[in-house]
Amino acid sequence: MIMAVFIHDTNIISPLGFSTDDNFQKILSGKSAIEQVFIDDKIGSVYAGKINEDLFNNHFQTINDDFKGSRIVKLLIAALSPIVEKNPLKNDSVLILSTTKGNIAALANNDLNAAFIDQLAKNINSYFGFKTEPIVVSNACTSGVVALSLAKRFIEMEQFTNAYVVAVDELTPFVVSGFQSFQAMSNEPCKPYDADRSGVNLGEAAVAVFVSNENRTESIQILGDANINDANHISGPSRTGEGLFLSIEKALNEAQITSDQIDYISAHGTATLFNDEMEAVAFNRLNLQNVPTNSLKGYFGHTLGASGLLETVITIESLKNNVLIPSFGYQQQGTTQQINIITKKGQKTLKTALKTASGFGGSNSAMILVKNVDHVRN
Repeated sequence: MIMAVFIHDTNIISPLGFSTDDNFQKILSGKSAIEQVFIDDKIGSVYAGKINEDLFNNHFQTINDDFKGSRIVKLLIAALSPIVEKNPLKNDSVLILSTTKGNIAALANNDLNAAFIDQLAKNINSYFGFKTEPIVVSNACTSGVVALSLAKRFIEMEQFTNAYVVAVDELTPFVVSGFQSFQAMSNEPCKPYDADRSGVNLGEAAVAVFVSNENRTESIQILGDANINDANHISGPSRTGEGLFLSIEKALNEAQITSDQIDYISAHGTATLFNDEMEAVAFNRLNLQNVPTNSLKGYFGHTLGASGLLETVITIESLKNNVLIPSFGYQQQGTTQQINIITKKGQKTLKTALKTASGFGGSNSAMILVKNVDHVRN
């Protein structure tokens, strides 16, 4: 018998706020973090989501007023601290870190050791006093969902009692210049799935969740998950959505449900021409085209390795509150195959959600989340 795995407490540090509730309430009010942000003299300004430095420093002082570590370490500490406070570590607790670039900013100071992602994970592991070695997931923009999948599978195999999954990426000149080289950046706030979309906005965030086999009243069960790489291209998605199609199909099979039992989809939705089209194709192949769907990139920007976990947390809040969140920036259909993009906030009884993510190198992920009311597999 497969052990059930649940997501419990969550926390978000983002430009919209420094808790899950702050972020969710801002989204419900229609607030977006996307604005013009100055990067450096060479790049200039771009539309992106950037955490206010003064506000964050004031917030961090309430957690630790004398810590002198790097900014990215502070972001992770701020995200994880309230989770650890509510869920004290056990001897077999494990830290799983999701990130795309980690402390890439350290390279500007020629601090090569600090730039290694495993060193970032070790720093956080040491700060909180984990007894086990940390695990790093860096699988492009699917990293956050993959990290949750990994936590689920380790707990199912009884390798660990629980897992603390944290995700982070910063808005840095290195990251911005990389996306500019792909000509993927929008010169205005992004519009996922819209006919007038012109590219992605970037963002930054740190997110933490606590995962265990304990069945609590307010918990969300991870009912199924899958991660498929279709190896289509170094950066371009499969035109048939093959990897995403297979990921969703496998996740549905593990969850032992069918597509008509999905109440809501939190999709990847980068607002690039090919990603949004690929997702529409994959959803239609699985008869999911009528399920209410949104992208959260218009609120936060694309937070890279943090995006999958960040958007999963907002999906959990949508499930708990039975609310559909509009896909910010969407006005008219921009994909060749119809999908049901949410255009206004609304109440709907929600039990089961699908979270998807896709990334460079052909990586694709899908996760089925269900409220702890039915469908619960023991």
